[in-house]
Amino acid sequence: MDFDQLETFLEVARLLSFSRAAEKRFRTQPAISAQIRAMEEEIGTKVLDRAGGKVSLTAAGKVFLKYVEDTLEARRQIIAAMAEMERVPRGELVVAANEGTWLHILPEVFAEFKKLYPDVAVNVKRAESPKILESIIDNSIDFGVVSMPVNDKRLTTVMIHRDELVVVTPPRHPLAKCKQFSLAQVAEFPLLLPKHGRTRDLIETLFAERGVKFDCTMELDSSELTKRFVAANVGIAFISYSNVEREVRAGQLAASKPSDVQMARDLALVFRKDKALSRAALAFIEIAVKHKAPQTVSVPK
Repeated sequence: MDFDQLETFLEVARLLSFSRAAEKRFRTQPAISAQIRAMEEEIGTKVLDRAGGKVSLTAAGKVFLKYVEDTLEARRQIIAAMAEMERVPRGELVVAANEGTWLHILPEVFAEFKKLYPDVAVNVKRAESPKILESIIDNSIDFGVVSMPVNDKRLTTVMIHRDELVVVTPPRHPLAKCKQFSLAQVAEFPLLLPKHGRTRDLIETLFAERGVKFDCTMELDSSELTKRFVAANVGIAFISYSNVEREVRAGQLAASKPSDVQMARDLALVFRKDKALSRAALAFIEIAVKHKAPQTVSVPK
C-alpha cells in the first residue's frame, strides 16, 4: 500500500464516485478501480460498496477513512517540518476563492508571494463560499477567501480586505445621472442578481428590511458576465467596487451608492483553527494582510 493508493481512496470516499475521482486524479476509471481493488486485497476487506450502481463506504471503510486522513495529514506535516529545518518555505499551498476575488483582489498578493517564495507550489481553486468552507473543514484546501461573517468555531479568520457594494449601471442610465437616490429607486429598474452567495443574501436582506419589492430580471453566476450584461443595458446590478473600478475609470460603466444604505463587504482569509501552519502558510498570511489591509474604497461621486 502506498500514499498514491491512499489519496485515490480518499478522493473516491469524498466524492462517492469512481468516475469523478478519476477526473480529479487525471486518470482513467479502470486505473482508479484497480488501485482500490489492490488496496482492498492488501488490507483483507472491502472498504467501498459498489452495489446498485452507487458507491458508499462500508463499516470497515468508515474506520479506514479516518486512518487514511490522519496518515496523509501526518505526511504533509512531516514534509512541512523538514522544510522548516531549512528555514526556507517549500511545499504547496492550496487556496480557494470566488471569481471576482481571484480577478480583482488576490493577483498582487500572489505576485509578491511567488517572487519571494518561488519554491512553494500554489494551487488555486475557484469556488463559492459554502464549498470553500466545506473544503477547509475537510482539509482539501489550506486557505479560503470568503465574505464575513464566518461563524464556524472550527475556523480562524484574518480580515484582509474591505470594499463596498455599489449599484453598477451603464454610463447614461438615469441613476448614473442622479446626485442622490434611494434603494427604493433602484428597485424601479430590472436587477441582475447573483444566483447565490453572500452578496445575494445581503441584497435580499436590504430590500426586505425596507419592505421594498424588486424585479430580478436575470440570475448570473459570474461577476464578469454581470458586468457585460449591465453594459449591454439588460439590467443594473450590485457589485463590489473593486470588481468594477477599472471599467468605471475607463467610462465603460458607472458606479454609485444609494444614500439610505451602507453596503460594506469584508473579506477574510480563512483556515482551520487546529491546522499546523507551515512557514509558507505564515508567509502567505503576512503578505495578504500587508497588501490588502482593511480599507473602505472611495467610490467616485
